[in-house]
Amino acid sequence: MIIYNAVIHTMTDMGVIENGYISIEKGKITEVAEGRPHSISIEDIDAQGSILLPGFIDAHTHLGILENGLDFEGDDCNEASDPFTPQMRAIDGVNPQDFCFEEARRGGVTAVMTSPGSANACGGSMLVMKTMGVCADEMSVCTAGMKFALGENPKNVYNGRDESPKTRMATAALIREGLYKAKRYLSDCEAADDDTELPDFDAKCEALIPLLKGDIKAHFHCHRADDICTAIRIAKEFHLDAVIVHGTEAHLIPEVIKKAGVPVICGPVLCDRCKPEMKNLTIESAGILKKHGIETAICTDHTVIPVQYICACAALAVKGGMSEEEALYSITKGAAEILGTDDRMGSIAVGMDADIQLYRKDPLDIREDPWLVMINGKECF
Repeated sequence: MIIYNAVIHTMTDMGVIENGYISIEKGKITEVAEGRPHSISIEDIDAQGSILLPGFIDAHTHLGILENGLDFEGDDCNEASDPFTPQMRAIDGVNPQDFCFEEARRGGVTAVMTSPGSANACGGSMLVMKTMGVCADEMSVCTAGMKFALGENPKNVYNGRDESPKTRMATAALIREGLYKAKRYLSDCEAADDDTELPDFDAKCEALIPLLKGDIKAHFHCHRADDICTAIRIAKEFHLDAVIVHGTEAHLIPEVIKKAGVPVICGPVLCDRCKPEMKNLTIESAGILKKHGIETAICTDHTVIPVQYICACAALAVKGGMSEEEALYSITKGAAEILGTDDRMGSIAVGMDADIQLYRKDPLDIREDPWLVMINGKECF
């Protein structure tokens, strides 16, 4: 299939191709070029001057793990019976039949990171997945992160039960304790000459081994600046590849974050300041971070903001000082880079998954919707 006569925002060094085409075969992009293709068949699509973009990627959501219109019955986000649960896997809580997946596709969102929640100091492994499919295993792209949480959420959950962690100190201590145990467990496993010398199986430690080896990233839920610094501190201690999620006060300490080389997934911003640690929420944050050379993505934190409104969140970032191209980058290639999936998605380039969308007008205009969305080369909207 060929899509031609399009304004292509490649999100690569090729920049914007004012009049070009792409070829798609077996779910992959096989050609990106300027001008018109040599031949056109009946199955090919005339974009008629539309804007062609990579599918949007929401780098932090709870899509499918917090189900549409349900309370406890559809809430599989937090296993709040234990404040440290790295052995939980988001893939086991996702319901692909959730109607919000269809709304995501209608909004041009072709992939998301869906995550356990932030009730626990460690909530479990996070899943990057496509938004089309009937089985989470088929929709899965990879396990790309382990979820940690600092600040008010663990404090509020466990203070209400008169259990630890009731302070920021205890939350950080729980994370350290779990990581130290996993580090020793891994060392014992590597030192064992045969199966008889292996330590007793520990599901929590096993789940943290990919993190300690650098195969996945540590995603830290943080709002306040001091919590961001704690996340950076813990990441340094254990040599973790860290990501700051939310980063409400990240704009107050951009030099610290830049020096640490830690990316930030900003959001939600299209919401109220619903708790004390969000008092400094501003739409200017993402733009400030970008100006300081910090890798930045924008998220909805669905269900906080419905996932299909990620473009509206990006538009607010533009209002707050980001350029339009930076905002689009932050929900395509930039998001993919932070998630470690930019070898498959986030840009229009040869070899990438054919996750694409077409707009008649400016995609950052909240009145606009894509008129065509494809995931893995298949029309889904």
